[in-house]
Amino acid sequence: MTGSNRRIVIGGEGGQGVQAAADILAQAAFEEGKEALYIPNFGIEQRGGVSLAFVQIGTEPIGSPKFQIAHLIVALSGRALGRLQEYMNEKSIILYDSSLLAPPQVSDEVIGWQCYDTIAPEAFAERRLTKQRQSFPELTSKVKYIYGLPAGEMAQNKLHPRVANIIVLGAVAKFTETVQLESIKKALEKRLAGKIKRDPALKDLNYRALELGWEAAGHLLKSPVSTGKV
Repeated sequence: MTGSNRRIVIGGEGGQGVQAAADILAQAAFEEGKEALYIPNFGIEQRGGVSLAFVQIGTEPIGSPKFQIAHLIVALSGRALGRLQEYMNEKSIILYDSSLLAPPQVSDEVIGWQCYDTIAPEAFAERRLTKQRQSFPELTSKVKYIYGLPAGEMAQNKLHPRVANIIVLGAVAKFTETVQLESIKKALEKRLAGKIKRDPALKDLNYRALELGWEAAGHLLKSPVSTGKV
């Protein structure tokens, strides 16, 4: 990705840790002396609504807290991706959780919009992943590259289901190249200071999740899925 400031929007269901990931990312950038702004969009997330987080990071002053188009669209559910469509264009990149969403079709055939039932936060955090995944919504904008990261499966099989959002955070940092991995670790430790004090093992668990996402993103960047629409 070229240019100066990065615009990132992350969307998921309430309880998936979208806001925590965005807040840590912005804090890490701030600690590096960069311009950083994080704007949450909560709505009714405690009841299972779609949660959106907007982050801007760079070296130039941030002119407005709002933006129309994001460089990186991060979707942790089908419903969230539907909501995020207004922030993408042909230069945007989509990163989605492929353990929850099936891969997109790469032809111009109409996939059709899907409707998803509201899922309670605790169900998202603790549920076991199944082979049934949500259909990838039809994209109304032209987007050249889409990357699938099985964050949920990686968390469940290698670490703990609750760190899926931290795996995504590591991947986002690698994709955007806005902050160093060590800076994110420091910001994460500050945010979780109280919990880590009660359970020191959480520090290593979250560090490993960040590293896993960072490394996975490096591999993904070598093999994007083209939509064939640009």
